Amino acid sequence: MSTTQHTLVPVYDHRTGTGPTLVFLHYWGGSARIWDLVVDRLPGRAVAAVDFRGWGRSRALPGPYTLGRFADDTLAVLADAGITDYVLVGHSMGGKVAQLVAATRPAGLRAIVLVGSGPAKPAARVTPEYREALSHAYDSAESVAGARDHVLTATELPAALKARIVTDSRNVTDAARIEWPLRGIAQDITEHTRRIDVPALVVAGEHDQVEPAGVLRDNLVPYLARADFVVVPRTGHLIPLEAPADLADAVTAFATAV
Repeated sequence: MSTTQHTLVPVYDHRTGTGPTLVFLHYWGGSARIWDLVVDRLPGRAVAAVDFRGWGRSRALPGPYTLGRFADDTLAVLADAGITDYVLVGHSMGGKVAQLVAATRPAGLRAIVLVGSGPAKPAARVTPEYREALSHAYDSAESVAGARDHVLTATELPAALKARIVTDSRNVTDAARIEWPLRGIAQDITEHTRRIDVPALVVAGEHDQVEPAGVLRDNLVPYLARADFVVVPRTGHLIPLEAPADLADAVTAFATAV
């Protein structure tokens, strides 16, 4: 796996192999390494994983840190890496970014996988009060740990992974940290999602409190022209960490069929 870092393009990891390339986009609070356990289960597969602007190794890149900017950055990474045949795999916030990218109908995009994704239509509970409270979830290591243990996960993770979640959630600029909860999560992108013309796989966690299966079924699937829907048992929101083998199998089967 090679890592590429430029002054204008977000940092990304890229491994060549059999295709199409799986391009992984992380959640609010994560980084490219949220996908490590999934990638490890895809030997020989071409993969790429991005640290969004303002997050992780891309923390130094200037804003804005909007969903639209992340979508533009994703297209820039694809061009920089020379990836011309690919499937986008977006988790949570990254899933909403993937929808915006796919809506532009870029050449080379075969399909999208939306994992615990931000839905096209915001859920009814995403009120101003909810967003304000959410914007403080990563204010400190203690608040991250609380969110991790009581909201984000439904299974017990190894200590090393639990520590990684705290580190990644705090390795962000202040402006990027609050952009998603205050604005991005409430952005209605149904007009964009309706334009997606490639197959989609929507993956939900059975016990996901952040993007429940019912919300994805009602607020995302209806806006996709061609969508399969699968629920991963016993998992919360952090499916790439809680059930990496199940997710790798689902992504592989779907990507092979498109």
